Amino acid sequence: MTSDVITFPPDLIDRLRTAHHVVVSTGAGVSQESGIPTFRDSLDGLWEIFDPEQLATLEAFQRQPDLVWGWYEFRRAQVNKCQPNPAHLAIAALAGKVRRLTVITQNVDNLHERAGSKDVIHLHGSLHDPICTYCGQSYTLLAGEPEVGETGGRMPPPKCPSCGGMIRPGIVWFGEMLPEEELERAQAAALHCDVFFSVGTSVVVYPAAALPFIAAEQGACVVQVNTDPTGLDAYASYLLVGKAGEVLPALIAAI
Repeated sequence: MTSDVITFPPDLIDRLRTAHHVVVSTGAGVSQESGIPTFRDSLDGLWEIFDPEQLATLEAFQRQPDLVWGWYEFRRAQVNKCQPNPAHLAIAALAGKVRRLTVITQNVDNLHERAGSKDVIHLHGSLHDPICTYCGQSYTLLAGEPEVGETGGRMPPPKCPSCGGMIRPGIVWFGEMLPEEELERAQAAALHCDVFFSVGTSVVVYPAAALPFIAAEQGACVVQVNTDPTGLDAYASYLLVGKAGEVLPALIAAI
């Protein structure tokens, strides 16, 4: 698809116009269009010698907190240099086109919020919401708080102002459960929506990958926006093949 030739089935447009609740669930493909590397992309600079999966565990943080914190600060610095792309902006605009919109993301950046989306459900946590390893209290990253440079480096994590415990990235690491409240909200949205969009996700990471199937089982219209086939193809009501940043703005214009 290209932005000047995209057309949509009229019945899809009608479903959106009459829907009571629309859900948009986004994956790494959406953030990648803003220039954010996916989790398994090749690392840069000092991080080239590390396997991302070996850094994304509680055990790694306990062994080398300065290494893991430094890597996540490097990732946060990358995100802060990127801007919301047309897909993020279109999703935010969709809130003004439908009766109710729920945005769910597997991404750990804040680009949905920066684009204007409200009350985003972050299934895998956020680079911008670190927490204390001991008491679980949220830690506010202060404006101007040190970030690593272009190539990254080790950094000692800050201390919790309440208990003195080490602050950890607010990310769901391998071996950890998704945040219960966020998962319950996402599952409830999938159960009760009229239209469910799966955008830029390979639909392989569970339990997030189960959400479009939950929606389909309840009779919702499931729409996939992706450049490549996924395991959802056979279940989706509509397959919109193309970049989210091209497909979604055209869809908003068509509603």
